[in-house]
Amino acid sequence: MAARSVCFGALLGVTLAAFWVPLTTLMRLSIERELYSYIVVIPLISAALVILERERIFAHAETCWPGGVALLSAGALVYAFGRTHPDSASENDKLSIAIFSLVVVWLGGFVLVYGIRTVRMGLFPVFFLFLMVPTPDFVLEGATGGLQTASADVSHLLFGLLGVPVLRTGFVFSLPGITIEIAKECSGIRSSTALLILSLLIGHFFLRAAWTKAVLTLASLPLLIVKNGLRIVTLSLLSVYVDPRFLTGRLHQQGGIVFFLLALVLLAFVLGLLQKSERGMRAKTV
Repeated sequence: MAARSVCFGALLGVTLAAFWVPLTTLMRLSIERELYSYIVVIPLISAALVILERERIFAHAETCWPGGVALLSAGALVYAFGRTHPDSASENDKLSIAIFSLVVVWLGGFVLVYGIRTVRMGLFPVFFLFLMVPTPDFVLEGATGGLQTASADVSHLLFGLLGVPVLRTGFVFSLPGITIEIAKECSGIRSSTALLILSLLIGHFFLRAAWTKAVLTLASLPLLIVKNGLRIVTLSLLSVYVDPRFLTGRLHQQGGIVFFLLALVLLAFVLGLLQKSERGMRAKTV
């Protein structure tokens, strides 16, 4: 086993050298862009999960040449495609291709050294590593626009339920004394990514069935949209009835964590329901 780990470590060293330019670019983006600040911790989390579950994951390690070589070749081909990609592609899209190919190469090396059965036993931490791939522009724009629209719809609904007079024109809301616009920055794309990652980790540690894990992850999206709507409505009402400076104050700039914690509480409630459902199903099978 030690010899296998040395071989895999050597392969990692080679790939770090070969992919040094995209990796340093990724590190720079993770520092400069808040949207990608989570990327630097993804490999650390994945490695920690493998170490924590190493006895189970590596119980049946074996060399697998066909699968390993196939994935290594696929990763190299994807990287070559990215290097010859049209110059019109954005830096972000080129980086997405490069990092995706790197993760595929790592997966190929893992299969080559430890085997397919080991990958199956460590399926979650292995594929969790793909979260370090930057989101392509077209996916990011679509997700941001969808969240922006959904947040505006929920906000409009909440204003109506609270009896607040409001005139909506697209993403612009006219309230008594103020007019607000739900910009793309209010879509919650950063917190949605964080909540998605947390839901995946929570499901892995606290749920057993694949369907309950999937439900928990899918539940994070509506919870996030509701959280965004509550934040927008709360800030708007405080601005209308207390002080207009709430729209530009600390609660607006730094208060996102308060509403994110609310989403976590709601996610914990869903987790409890799913755990109860799992216990009920296990009781029926006994």
